[in-house]
Amino acid sequence: MHKKEQEYFEIIENIFKLVKAEENLGETANYIPELAKVNGEKFGVSLLFLDGLQFGFGDCDEKFSIQSISKVLLLALVYSEIGEEIWKRVDVEPSGTPFNSLLQLESDKGIPRNPFINAGALVICDILIDRCKNPKQHFLDFMKKVSGNSTIQFSERIAENELATGFRNAALTNFIKSLGNINNSPEEVLDLYTHICSIELSCKELCTTFTFLANGGKNLFDNKQILSTSQTKRVNAIMQTCGFYDESGEFAFRVGLPGKSGVGGGIVAVMPKHYVVSVWSPKLNPKGNSYRGMKFLEEFTTATEDSIF
Repeated sequence: MHKKEQEYFEIIENIFKLVKAEENLGETANYIPELAKVNGEKFGVSLLFLDGLQFGFGDCDEKFSIQSISKVLLLALVYSEIGEEIWKRVDVEPSGTPFNSLLQLESDKGIPRNPFINAGALVICDILIDRCKNPKQHFLDFMKKVSGNSTIQFSERIAENELATGFRNAALTNFIKSLGNINNSPEEVLDLYTHICSIELSCKELCTTFTFLANGGKNLFDNKQILSTSQTKRVNAIMQTCGFYDESGEFAFRVGLPGKSGVGGGIVAVMPKHYVVSVWSPKLNPKGNSYRGMKFLEEFTTATEDSIF
């Protein structure tokens, strides 16, 4: 371990202990019964350098539902295949509203503000259905390709659970279809969407999966190009401005790295050309982001003085 890497190890170890010792505020995502069952005191952190060195603390090897973090991977898959055509169907602007809001769709004529709110991911699911006979398998194959993990599967338990309770997502899908920006049946789109959100990874696995976004679009483990450098820059830019719903500005202000959260309590962030860092803590703040995860990353970038700015 190099001197700088040793410094990071000590910084993360100290901040992990500090945050764990403080009060753990927030609540688990109780509107999804399977997520509500998860122990809210779980807490894991991992950091993976682009030279391959990785370390972690706490529950960093335990799998959790990555939920909306998978929207970044969905975007990367479709963007890699159709290029700039994707932006005709979904915009790249911060929404300023909750992740499942219907408010802007009518005024925006069915074009979601960005790919990371639910409406945007539903439209990208629709594009993927148009492109292949088995979109679920196509997405799984892509996940295995970018992660180097051939064992990744959907959690049918979580997908079924979300489908049974996802009335607002059903409303979003039907509303977008009524405005002409969804081609396929709402049932098929919702089935794909809930499966994509059901993927379970550990903090360590999440870091490995996201290395291509820190590495100019190339996988760390086999050097295969997933996205072009230009596409990578744009995906990172959208993570920076839209990765945390209506708390994205706060995350940029306090943390200063491109990142994405999920209501399973996970957060992943990238420092381009250097590393990927991930955190998991299931209790969420009122904006739907991990309370401890946000706190940890703010303290981490403050201590390391890392920022893309």
